[in-house]
Amino acid sequence: MTRRSSGLQEFVRALGKEEGLRILDLGPTSPTNIARLTEQGQKVYNEDVLLSSMDPEFQVPGEDGKPVISPEKFLADNLNHQRHQFDAVLCWDVPDYLHESLVKPMVERLHYITKPGGILLGFFHTRDAGPEAPYFRYHIVGNDTLELQRGPRFRLQRVFNNRHIENLFKDFASLKFFLAKDNVREVLVVR
Repeated sequence: MTRRSSGLQEFVRALGKEEGLRILDLGPTSPTNIARLTEQGQKVYNEDVLLSSMDPEFQVPGEDGKPVISPEKFLADNLNHQRHQFDAVLCWDVPDYLHESLVKPMVERLHYITKPGGILLGFFHTRDAGPEAPYFRYHIVGNDTLELQRGPRFRLQRVFNNRHIENLFKDFASLKFFLAKDNVREVLVVR
């Protein structure tokens, strides 16, 4: 499935013609994204943080004895980069599917590793998407066009409204919202 993305168009425009920018892609590895961005002279780093979060290694016993994910253990192995290392981040819709205990710590870490003035593109489902909204891999096929490919069967954990998104990125300089036709809100965040 192919979709137009105003958020991606603004992301690409913000990157401009400068080469050698460091871009972090938080979704599953996409050879299409890597090829497209490296052809433009960018350096691409990839971390599938959602898949990684499923690793039992990051679980610890909770207060009730049931296993819970430890944000400290998770961040010791994931998003472990230098301060201000990245010029841009493709966050996709990872926060919607990520376990609640990891969302805020992940965004705080993204703030730490993104350069001041750097940009982040995130997608957030609207309430109309429903709890069974499929998880997609996003492939950049044009400056404003994405190809969506069904990914692993992750369950939508929550739906953020605009206020929640603003609170989540409260330490960043600005946010710009784009409402798409497919029950997804695109957000361009500037560090």
